This record gives sequence, C-alpha cells and structure tokens, in this order.
Amino acid sequence: MAARTHTRPHPATTGGVDIRLPWWALALPALAFVALLMLILNPSDAQAATGDPALTHLFERAQQLITR
Repeated sequence: MAARTHTRPHPATTGGVDIRLPWWALALPALAFVALLMLILNPSDAQAATGDPALTHLFERAQQLITR
C-alpha cells in the first residue's frame, strides 16, 4: 500500500523577499546615533578632555549648523 504525498497549495518560496521590520528596529538605532552625536558635538560637557582646537572648532561649527 503506497502512502500519499501531500502537496502544498502555495509554493514554499515566492521569489520576492517580504521582510517587515517593527518600528523600533529603525527608531532605536537612529535614537542611539543621535544621542552619541550630541555627546560628541557638545565639548563643554567634557571637562577632562583636551583636544586639538581646530577639531573642537569644527565640532562647534557642525553643532551650530545642525541646530539652525
């Protein structure tokens, strides 16, 4: 007696990739990036950090351009 094989009504692969990300999968990395960028661009909070004045001036100028 032979056993029947069941066939699927739809193919296993559809050819296209349909991946849906939850909203937080994009929001959390973006939020972390902005938070780290703000820490870098605000040199007045780092009292112990002494850096190159040209680099500090560049970061301050970038911060002024972002906050406009």
